[in-house]
Amino acid sequence: MKKEKNEIGFLTDENTTEAFYVTLTDLASGKDIEFKVVSEAVLMGKRYFALVPPEEKGDDVIVLSVTGKGEDLIFETIEDDNEYEEVEDYFNDLLFGTSDYDN
Repeated sequence: MKKEKNEIGFLTDENTTEAFYVTLTDLASGKDIEFKVVSEAVLMGKRYFALVPPEEKGDDVIVLSVTGKGEDLIFETIEDDNEYEEVEDYFNDLLFGTSDYDN
């Protein structure tokens, strides 16, 4: 059976569309929240994930910078406003066909 990489870089069977989830801890409340990874991108030499809570039905996507591999992924907020806008525009265009480009 042929194996191939899906959009988040993990090997999956070609006949399955397994979802990939990550659990992050809200630092303010200490509560663990599970997110579904809906897309991955490497832009400007950095890796980013677009995440949504599994129960979310709207267009609310959380974009985080990602380092590490396998189960040792480290998620970080994007502090630079220009970097965040570029990455957000990319994912909006990819996922929704819309973006808010300033150019």
